[in-house]
Amino acid sequence: MKRNILIGGAWPYANNSLHIGHLAALLPGDVLARYFRGMQDEVIYVSGTDSHGTPITQRAKKEGIDPQEIALKYHKEFTKNFNDLDFSYDLYTATFTDYHKEKVQEYFLKMYENGYIFEQEENQDFCPKCNEFLSDREIVGICPKCGGEAKGDQCEECLTSLEPKDIKDKHCKTCGEKTILKKNKHLYFKLPEFKEQLTKFVETNGQNWRKNAINESKKYLSQDMPNRAATRQLSWGVEVPIEGYEDKRIYVWIEAVLGYMTAAQKVCEERNIDFKEFVKKSDNFKSYYVHGKDNIPFHTIIFPALLMAIDPNIGLPSEIISSEYMNMNDEKMSKSKGNMITIADLLKEFDKDSIRYYMIANGPEKKDTNFSREDFINNHNKFLVGVLGNFVNRNLSFVSKKLDGIIKKGKIDENIQNKTISLYKEVGDLIEKGELKQALEKCMEYVILGNKYYDEQTPWIKVKEDIDAFYDVTYTCVYMMANIANLLYPFIPSTCLKIKEMLSFKDFIWQEETLEDDIVINEVKILFNRLEK
Repeated sequence: MKRNILIGGAWPYANNSLHIGHLAALLPGDVLARYFRGMQDEVIYVSGTDSHGTPITQRAKKEGIDPQEIALKYHKEFTKNFNDLDFSYDLYTATFTDYHKEKVQEYFLKMYENGYIFEQEENQDFCPKCNEFLSDREIVGICPKCGGEAKGDQCEECLTSLEPKDIKDKHCKTCGEKTILKKNKHLYFKLPEFKEQLTKFVETNGQNWRKNAINESKKYLSQDMPNRAATRQLSWGVEVPIEGYEDKRIYVWIEAVLGYMTAAQKVCEERNIDFKEFVKKSDNFKSYYVHGKDNIPFHTIIFPALLMAIDPNIGLPSEIISSEYMNMNDEKMSKSKGNMITIADLLKEFDKDSIRYYMIANGPEKKDTNFSREDFINNHNKFLVGVLGNFVNRNLSFVSKKLDGIIKKGKIDENIQNKTISLYKEVGDLIEKGELKQALEKCMEYVILGNKYYDEQTPWIKVKEDIDAFYDVTYTCVYMMANIANLLYPFIPSTCLKIKEMLSFKDFIWQEETLEDDIVINEVKILFNRLEK
């Protein structure tokens, strides 16, 4: 039965370029989407640019430009990065689109009508000179813990998370004026009301999640869960659809995660699919949320609570694909340290499939990993050139030269065929569990088996002594290539399409590729060139 599969890639924030850490965290989403499409499921794979919030507002104010200029600049850059790396989003959008804003407002009103959003008046920092209320990041002062310089949400020196009320000697970051407290009203989300349901949800669904997702979720649930502010004193963002809140915007933690719903709803409309039926809680619906470990609570606690508040019939996250960090030369990446490689930088040096392969084979799936150019080049040369490229190119080049590119139908080795059929199930199960590194290893072991089979069968001798045996061996090798092109397609699609083009194979589908006739080889193309250090 065809399943409904929703895959959401975390929404990168439009305030800086994407780096290799973002790529390592987000690439698993594309592997999953390509695999499930090959399984003939109904797949909706979405993401977008997170465009609102205080950092962009502050930057725009400092540069004297409209916040949308900054958001649009990075949205275009992100879109190009993902396209250049063959990400196959069904929709990559942005939170500044009218569609997203309209749907978020509808969801917000639904939560308000359901009684999960309420009004509360409180003292808030106000700048008398700027004549406006300040958000936490617009406040500077002294840390109560260490006495260092602090912003409204965190100390810059000891890195302690802070509330504006805790900071001493508070001043407006924009003009330097000392702040005063004034009464201000905001809307709040009743997160504590969902604690029992969330605890049960994590205990039930979390059994299959990655360890970091389980641990972080349980840690969050073990602490106090106060009501969360649902509005913010900003001019840039999604307008609050409730009278009396015209000077405020919906807090970005709400509207950004709801982007998964708004984007999926847009795709459903374009495909004439009933959105409510697609995301309905059932055995037929499965959802994957792909992100870095710093975003875990937003996907395992906050987002599920919002869905419960909107409609209890919506399926909650099934799988949490939460990556650890990718470091650079054994250090955490930092722009100030100059050890941050952007996706654009990486694409200038290396082939897109080489990048995709490395980021899965050596990605931070279960622990922090380290990126170095030397390691990247070694992996490329050893596996993509020495194993995959070697198997495909030496086979096809030999036939092209010796037999004018025509491979007569032969008998496929029975052991190889049995191994191939079982591999689809084995690799597919690993992909569905989010264990992509192991899935890729299994695929490469199959390519290594192909090289071993080729060497043991010595087709360069058989072509002179036993032409029928030669055709059996070569036909078996081509059979393996056909299935390698399927098995590796979710990981390195461009390379697999090259293999299919050389052999005139059908489009990708996740099932055994069978051969029935003679094979006519098209122009043989080198899959990968060796890289020099």
